[in-house]
Amino acid sequence: MMAWINVVSLICIPLFVLVVLLIGTYKKLPTFDLFVEGGKEGLSMAASLLPYLLGMFVAISIFRSSGALDATISLFHPLLAFLRIPSEIIPLAFARPISGTAALAVTSDLLKTFGPDSFIGRLASTMQGSTDTTFYIITIYFGAVGIKQMGDALKVGLLADLIGIITAIIVVSFFFG
Repeated sequence: MMAWINVVSLICIPLFVLVVLLIGTYKKLPTFDLFVEGGKEGLSMAASLLPYLLGMFVAISIFRSSGALDATISLFHPLLAFLRIPSEIIPLAFARPISGTAALAVTSDLLKTFGPDSFIGRLASTMQGSTDTTFYIITIYFGAVGIKQMGDALKVGLLADLIGIITAIIVVSFFFG
């Protein structure tokens, strides 16, 4: 059964491209010219997004390198200990709204350190799946269309992330705590 699924998954994208090309050819569209035009638009969009991405990555680097992350963890440690929430999860809670790759690295490190079946491993996995990369999404999508006023979207996105984190803690504590 799994071998069949692997074969289908390998065929899907090339088959999709072939179907699009066949439909374009059937409708007598200049498929290659349209492909090249789309590639040009994609490159120009990537170039216009580069400053936003660079700014975000520099800000993340400064936050971690300056010790602000460690200071924040120390600040929240008494409250977390009272609520029986492991402070090791805080870097993930901060990284997840900023960068999916950074959050995945933190999750991977937590799973390697504590194991996937530990409370921290389950909490990290649940948080990884229940929150989103708010800053990345706003940077990419709002930057792509030139929206400068993003305050309300940022507030709602961060509130959704906070709700996702709290819900993950509650659910994992209920089922595995």
